Amino acid sequence: MASQSQGIHQLLQAEKRAKDKLEEAKKRKAKRIRQAKEEAMVEADQYRMQRDKEFRVKEAKALGSQSNLAEEMEAQALERIAELTASYRRGVESVLARVLGTVCDVKPQVHLNFRATD
Repeated sequence: MASQSQGIHQLLQAEKRAKDKLEEAKKRKAKRIRQAKEEAMVEADQYRMQRDKEFRVKEAKALGSQSNLAEEMEAQALERIAELTASYRRGVESVLARVLGTVCDVKPQVHLNFRATD
């Protein structure tokens, strides 16, 4: 009977050691999973920051080219305004002379359809 109880005792101890090993393995597995999650989060954050930086560079380049385009359009508009102002100044005297000549130089004539009544 003593050998049976000793065998049962050894079996219980082996079962306890197996349980302990399983618990340790579960703990290691959970620790590795947590570690892997943390590493993945760090890697994802780095990737996100890199993509965000690339986006900001492209955005700055696009907005910079838009501001250059706006500056060019502004310069062209100012140049066109200067041309129109110069053209106005060159032609204003001659136009005013023609208008005043037409209005002031009245040549009275009898109209073609006029019939004198006596």
